[in-house]
Amino acid sequence: MEALNISHFILLCAICPNFVVLFSAFPCFAFTSFVFGDSLVDAGNNDYIFTLSKADSPPYGIDFKPSGGRPTGRFTNGRTISDIVGQALGAKSFPPPYLAPNTQANSILKGINYASGASGILDETGVLFIGRVPLREQVNNFEESRYDMVKIMGENKTREFLKKAIFSVTIGSNDVLNYFQPTIPFFGDDKVSPSMFQDFMVSNLTIQLKRLHELGARKFVVVGVGPIGCIPFIRAIHLLPSGQCFAEVNELIQGYNTKLNGVLDQLNQELGPEAIFVYANSFDIFTKIIVNYHQYGFTNANGPCCGGYFPPFVCFKSRDASRSSALCDDRSKYVFWDAYHPTEAANMIIAEGLLDGDESISSPINIRELYNYNS
Repeated sequence: MEALNISHFILLCAICPNFVVLFSAFPCFAFTSFVFGDSLVDAGNNDYIFTLSKADSPPYGIDFKPSGGRPTGRFTNGRTISDIVGQALGAKSFPPPYLAPNTQANSILKGINYASGASGILDETGVLFIGRVPLREQVNNFEESRYDMVKIMGENKTREFLKKAIFSVTIGSNDVLNYFQPTIPFFGDDKVSPSMFQDFMVSNLTIQLKRLHELGARKFVVVGVGPIGCIPFIRAIHLLPSGQCFAEVNELIQGYNTKLNGVLDQLNQELGPEAIFVYANSFDIFTKIIVNYHQYGFTNANGPCCGGYFPPFVCFKSRDASRSSALCDDRSKYVFWDAYHPTEAANMIIAEGLLDGDESISSPINIRELYNYNS
């Protein structure tokens, strides 16, 4: 479709929902999402930059059906949490990565993915990976996308369109990992206290959430940081026995999540009911999976399916089978895909909890209720 036809189509969708009945060949997209974050939700942006953080080679994507099992830049074997949530809410396709060629031309109706592996809330996070797109730059990129929307739809229609879209932000894990790695230049030997670091993360994230609000975002899902102290990478480098997590890391994360939840409550009071900020408690969901993994059908909640149990944990597949990394026989039985990221099987459980969970998991409402929310 050419740009002019797209603009006519979007206007008719916005003005007349019954337009879909007349032109069923071009359905109005009922679900639109704009995705921000790190490798947990990156859909391929890092494939288009010079970075050491890539998931562009097999066996990444081995269970991603739309690509026929080929890598898409997702840091897991299949779908990410945002992919699964979108499908559950009626999305027929996934938001394309912002940095992919020609994304702006055909992506307005289904949203855009701005997430970048190795990125963080803080600009300095992930510097050792060289290329990455920090949250501040991701929001800058959305601002460019919004400019394109206004050119096609006009300011008023753009505002109406964005009011219905869901903006999800899944970030902070890499900031925490970098804080606990003294080799990272930014943090050095004289790093701030855990409490100050939590405040620094929250304040910087809040700035970007307010920027998105100023640009028209009204429905937010802000995902807390998960139990990073339990990922295979942390367990291995700290020589923890099977089933044990690094308590110091998880304590910092829980403090951060509590502060983040409090700030989101304040934003709801200040900016609601026109805007609503949902806190997604991924920490408790994922912890429950790890502790009770047998109840969820898993047989392994300690090591990665791909990459082995010891450094450097590289997950890859070579033409020479003897040079490929270890790959588990049944990916559905593992909680972790590689040393850092969950499998699609684990992502499905997390997504289901965020979609339909109670206030202990998703507050003040869950994501399905947010989708249906009209201020």
